[in-house]
Amino acid sequence: MTFRFASLAGATFWVAAVALYGPSALAAGEGASARSPATETFPVASEVRVGGDDRQARFVMDLSRKVEIATFMLADPYRVVVDLPQVTFKLPSNAGLHGRGLIKAFRYGLVMKGGSRIVIDTKGPVQLKKAFTLAAAAGQPARLVLDLKATDRASFLHAIAVETRSDRGMASKRERIAPPANDNDPRPLIVLDPGHGGIDTGTRSKGGELEKDVVLAFAKVLRGDLERTGKYRVAMTRSDDTYVALGERVRFARVHHAALFVSIHADFLPRGEGQTDGASIYTLSEHASDAEAARLAEAENKADVIAGVDLTAEPDDVANILVDLAQRETKTFSVQFARTAIGELKVVTPLHKHPIKSAGFKVLTAPDVPSVLIELGYMSDRNDLKHLVSSAWRRRTAAALTQAIDTFFAPRLAGAANGAR
Repeated sequence: MTFRFASLAGATFWVAAVALYGPSALAAGEGASARSPATETFPVASEVRVGGDDRQARFVMDLSRKVEIATFMLADPYRVVVDLPQVTFKLPSNAGLHGRGLIKAFRYGLVMKGGSRIVIDTKGPVQLKKAFTLAAAAGQPARLVLDLKATDRASFLHAIAVETRSDRGMASKRERIAPPANDNDPRPLIVLDPGHGGIDTGTRSKGGELEKDVVLAFAKVLRGDLERTGKYRVAMTRSDDTYVALGERVRFARVHHAALFVSIHADFLPRGEGQTDGASIYTLSEHASDAEAARLAEAENKADVIAGVDLTAEPDDVANILVDLAQRETKTFSVQFARTAIGELKVVTPLHKHPIKSAGFKVLTAPDVPSVLIELGYMSDRNDLKHLVSSAWRRRTAAALTQAIDTFFAPRLAGAANGAR
């Protein structure tokens, strides 16, 4: 069997399958790799190659040492998921944006502390013929190898059906997010939710800046400001480059009785498709306030699909939550905070011409926690991007949001103080 490979540098070459995993390689034990494992905290992925056509494909990733892997497949869209121990990915910035043959594209990153994931999008249903890793040998690095073959949908779905849930990789064994400290503290708990993370990079600017990094940096500044007031407990759904499923973000806020949930994002929209600059705040609604709100909600709600999360067991209760939410005061509080926040933000940063919007964001569906999603700006706009990566802008904007939170909670904090007398 021979495959045509495209290197990430753009060069094309041919390689025989036996060169990748021939008898000598299969029989070899752990050998010397290009980097010394003793000096690394985690294995390093240094190169990746995709080869094949519309009938069969091979995916090969070079690693500094051999690792254990677990694989499973998902439908609608068709994906092959590989879970492995935490890996340091030192791949070219454009790795995975384009594939070849059966493989449309792929992505990689953390899905939990100690665990990484590769998600391969395929053009149609596939059969995973082989999936294994090889130890370093004969001067060659360790390798992860996947062989895919085109199949029909019925066979693909059958293969998924026979997989037991206990076999579905490390992500299914994910620990719950650690609870915030001092859970008995009477101060309101503010949950900050930096969007995306890990395998889900979010949007990417033309210069290569990633949404997941921009919003995490901002959330940390905002957390610091809120903590310094001494009025609130503050927790973050993620404080590092880790992916957190949408449902887990909502559960985190609910289980710990958050008083406010703030999801933080940055948008991207090519010119000519609407206003492409300015901050905005979204609340939950069954019906989107406009086409742009609907577009954004649809895009953000695909985060679990991007991260290769198995949604087959997720209850389809969004509609029920929306109906329930409409009957509660939570929605009123969410809109109230959104208006307060816009009033503060307009002094320090440009706003979208319609800065308060609503749509069916899954991350806002907690029926008992006032929740908003803040789009700090557009990474596709040069001026907005300049703000988003500016530490001075972050400080000003975080201070404005802190003031908005103070204003929002002032009546409740005053009532609590009076009641304690």
